[in-house]
Amino acid sequence: MPATLQCIVLDCPEPVVLARFYQALLGGEVDRPDPRWRVDEDWSTLHVNGMVLGFQRAPDHQPPRWPNPGFPQQFHLDFEVDDFRESHHAVLVNGGRLLDPDLGGRGWRVYADPAGHPFCLLGDY
Repeated sequence: MPATLQCIVLDCPEPVVLARFYQALLGGEVDRPDPRWRVDEDWSTLHVNGMVLGFQRAPDHQPPRWPNPGFPQQFHLDFEVDDFRESHHAVLVNGGRLLDPDLGGRGWRVYADPAGHPFCLLGDY
């Protein structure tokens, strides 16, 4: 029997801060009551479009240093956006930072969330 993906979980130093960062980018509801998870200072969730992102406190969290292979990203998230300028602004205003501006015209830019996890915005800019 195939498994069902319940949640994607990111380690971070401040779970609710990271949940609110992704809420600013994706919408959704932070810490919605859900019998599958408790929410507290060590665990926060974001429910968006039938998907759940979880954010788990890791007191000794060492963020990736993209693109340094000595501190690998291990995974990253890609988000296709309709309004690239608006999404870019939301990332920066909410504590994210631009890592790679795509000066070569690939079609995506690489950012880091406030905990240092790399992710990409894809779209027309």
